[in-house]
Amino acid sequence: MDIRQIDEDFAVTGQISPDDVRDIVAAGYQALICNRPDGESPDQPDFAEISQVAEKAGIPIYYVPVISGQLTQDDVDAMAKALEEAEGPVLAYCRSGARSTNIYGIVQQQKG
Repeated sequence: MDIRQIDEDFAVTGQISPDDVRDIVAAGYQALICNRPDGESPDQPDFAEISQVAEKAGIPIYYVPVISGQLTQDDVDAMAKALEEAEGPVLAYCRSGARSTNIYGIVQQQKG
């Protein structure tokens, strides 16, 4: 897991596995956001699998799937809502972390 800190309260990473959730919680993250639609690649765990582990670990998780190269205003609005609801440091993930970084940047610009 290659976690990249974007600012004090937000970081991104590539696809996580259910086994990564415990390490994410241990690292101090208090919410997860998934920006990757299910079924994007055959080796990718479904959101439901990760969500189930996150729930058991006591970390809220938000599903804001963004189709690669097809970011919409609805996606940006959903991401802004998830970020508003989430408390503490947030870790967002997608295939590589780029989508999560991009949508976060757009949310920040629209807030400004």
